[in-house]
Amino acid sequence: MSSFDLKETERRMRGALAVLKQEFGGLRTGRANASVLDPIMVMAYGNPMALNQLATINVPESRLITVQVWDRTQVGAVERAIRESDLGLNPVVEGQLLRLPIPELNQERRHEIAKVAHKYAEHARIAVRNVRRDGMEHLKRAEKDAEMGKDEHHTLSTKVQDLTDKIIKEIDEALASKEAEIMQV
Repeated sequence: MSSFDLKETERRMRGALAVLKQEFGGLRTGRANASVLDPIMVMAYGNPMALNQLATINVPESRLITVQVWDRTQVGAVERAIRESDLGLNPVVEGQLLRLPIPELNQERRHEIAKVAHKYAEHARIAVRNVRRDGMEHLKRAEKDAEMGKDEHHTLSTKVQDLTDKIIKEIDEALASKEAEIMQV
């Protein structure tokens, strides 16, 4: 029996899909979503820290995100980090609570965000194809080294290709759904 592991290949391909979904979560659409703040790092206590390690993030309504900073001394740092991010958000500070009104997206901005979504999806497709290529090379080596016969090689190659097609289809579906969400006014 060969040392080829189809489950491992699938795990790596699914990893690319998971990263894509995480990246999509950070793309701003017209409605408030706490995950847009995930990439924000705050210089706190002399170290860069994730925003969610310094504050509670809530979405009380569709066009508002609130950030409740736990330590009063860190409010300024949190506000600065949000302002300096590329999200185009302007926090309104009320004590230890920051209100982040989500501005309406104009058509041009929606198209820019959709382009970014397409770029993320293409990176995910490339990652999946790279995993496929690694798998196919592994199979060729195994056949060459007589670890498996032609039939097993052919069967596993077909399974790797089917898996690749399936994951790429899921990437395309995720992109279509994200694009619809971005373009929805």
